[in-house]
Amino acid sequence: MLKTFTFAILHFSVAFLVVYALTGSFLIGGAVALIEPTINTLVFYFHEKVWRYVEHRHTSGMTA
Repeated sequence: MLKTFTFAILHFSVAFLVVYALTGSFLIGGAVALIEPTINTLVFYFHEKVWRYVEHRHTSGMTA
């Protein structure tokens, strides 16, 4: 759990610093640092669902 927490902090920090460097805005940097990881988490969830489906098809002999 500690590793996950420290990675989340790192992710938020990188997102904030990149956007701040590009825009010079703390507000926009902070907003992106909160929104981007949230969207990324949702995308990862659906990616995993699709990936499990693909793996299931492959192991059941129904390759595309």
